Amino acid sequence: MQLTELEILEKIRSLTPFEAHLDDGSLMIRISEYQPYIATAIHNGHQLRQSLQSQCALTEEERYFEEDPFTGDFISSLPIVLQGKDSRYEYDLNRAPENCIYDDAWGKNVWLAPLSDAEREITLAKHQSYYRILQCLVETLELQFGLCLIYDIHSYNYQRIDTVTPTFNLGTMQVNRRRWRKEIDVLLEGLNTVELPNIDVIALENDIFKGLGYQATFIKQHFKNTLIMPIEVKKIFMNEEGGEAYPLVIEKLKESMKTVITEHAAFTITKRTKAKGLTGSDVLASNLSKEVINLDRQLYKIAKGINTLSYINPTNLKQEKRRFLSKPYSYQPQFTYRQLDLDPYKFREQLYRLPVETIRDADVQKMYRKVIDQLAVRIDLLCSIGTDEFLYNSLRYYGQPDERDIANAKFILHACEYKEQQPANISAKEAIEAFKIAAAEYDIPCKVVSSKQLIARAMVSGKVIKVNPNSRFTQGDLDALIHHELGVHLVTSVNAERQPLKILQLGLPGNTHTQEGLAILCEHLSGSFPLHRLKTLALRVVAVEMMVNGDSFNDCFNSLRHDYDVCDDEAFTITARAYRGGGFTKDFLYLRGLKDAIQAYKTEDLTSLFIGKTGFEFKPLLDELIERGILKTPSFMPKALSIEAEIDPVMDFMLNSIR
Repeated sequence: MQLTELEILEKIRSLTPFEAHLDDGSLMIRISEYQPYIATAIHNGHQLRQSLQSQCALTEEERYFEEDPFTGDFISSLPIVLQGKDSRYEYDLNRAPENCIYDDAWGKNVWLAPLSDAEREITLAKHQSYYRILQCLVETLELQFGLCLIYDIHSYNYQRIDTVTPTFNLGTMQVNRRRWRKEIDVLLEGLNTVELPNIDVIALENDIFKGLGYQATFIKQHFKNTLIMPIEVKKIFMNEEGGEAYPLVIEKLKESMKTVITEHAAFTITKRTKAKGLTGSDVLASNLSKEVINLDRQLYKIAKGINTLSYINPTNLKQEKRRFLSKPYSYQPQFTYRQLDLDPYKFREQLYRLPVETIRDADVQKMYRKVIDQLAVRIDLLCSIGTDEFLYNSLRYYGQPDERDIANAKFILHACEYKEQQPANISAKEAIEAFKIAAAEYDIPCKVVSSKQLIARAMVSGKVIKVNPNSRFTQGDLDALIHHELGVHLVTSVNAERQPLKILQLGLPGNTHTQEGLAILCEHLSGSFPLHRLKTLALRVVAVEMMVNGDSFNDCFNSLRHDYDVCDDEAFTITARAYRGGGFTKDFLYLRGLKDAIQAYKTEDLTSLFIGKTGFEFKPLLDELIERGILKTPSFMPKALSIEAEIDPVMDFMLNSIR
């Protein structure tokens, strides 16, 4: 959208959020939400109006060298952004009007001949327009909030400087440092915590730049309640000579600048106004951008039909189990699988054409990139079912047990049974009725059906609970499954449907690890988690480890039978789970997920993890998005988190001992 200066000023004065380019193309302004701080990237631009291009003595490469590319990207997550679009060689917004047009700069003549008065007037008008818009915006924010903050982002070339230079230089010579000392120190502390790939970070004050630019001068002259923080970023995010970008460093800078600036703004606003206890989340926009919504819908449309287990569960499981158990030392199960009914090449193409770069919030953008990458690996996994490549793709997708996982499993398997096991006298039909009663107590509409295609005794698919008709249950087993399948898997499925982002229905990276860990935690908190169930999780780790190491199906089955005294039925189930598809490593994640869920339960509020198919990695972002009002708090929560069940002290000790 293009707006005139007067239209922009009117929108600002009326506190209307908008995004627009000034009609002369010189400025991009985006106000997602009115907050008392502004981020500017006034040297980000590279364009030179057509009437000046033939008069410029410098090549595009020479101009680009002294400009500040990517500085607009660093602040893209923030709610109010002003980004210069014109090259500083046309006019420098950080110089006063009388000398903002260079005749020569950095030892080079800029123009082939002196500019005409008419050309200079056009240029000066752009400079003046920017400062009228900035003045109106700051006045409006000061009036609305009592103060305003400006984060003035620049970059600098460092290879021509002989001394060691800082990653971030904060220039404060035009700031009342006595008045704003604490705010300056907090910002420096934040910048010093930034972590960049293969780069040692240091932030200093007034080291090689003092903050003497005109934008700081303008603020100092016109506003008493506005703090401007000029930040120079060393060009470690690009090849300053050749101009090539380093995308991984830029991505990390986007994430870091979002965190540092919002936390600093929240601190300053809390300290200087009547606002209480603000966090960085409180000073970010509280609405979803149309770019996020559009991409989320497109992604869901592409990927909504992919259910990994529906392809990986053998279609002839029952027959092969019967054949194998009749010859457990010689017969190798010959599992068959459902055919993949989508075009994997088209699927990948559609994924990687999605316009993720249009998402401005650095953390949200990163989340979608990771989901897309995960889906691409998942389709590789499904394409290779029943082949030698399947194990490789499973390792890419789920990983494999490490030394700690194996040590935890062995520790658990050394424990002796200390309680007599209950008889498994509950039929599948009775279990189905119990699930229906539990669903009614949750007030969750769902179906509970019998399914012969399961390896597990029960599982959730969408809003359907499937029960294996060949299974029998103890009362403890049934209670545990209800808290596991219904209390977590179904609850998160239903919660996900009520969220504005459909990505939570597809699943975030790590959602298997997280979902299963939370589900088993709820079994424990409900008082329905016996030692034999914990041992089953440990045996799954053993089975996956044997499979990855090249042991045969028969070797694994017989090891479980003879080394761990597991019955035929359970040994076959554990082995088949690990060997299906050609080597499915997922099962080791149950024990690791339980370990991580227990640790999180001790130290954190888990609420955000139940809004959908989430991952521990994304909890800080989910918490932020809930605080911002973008995501909804979950409609349903597991009952195990609120009931006062009698916890077995031995099991409590065991679970708290795994590391």
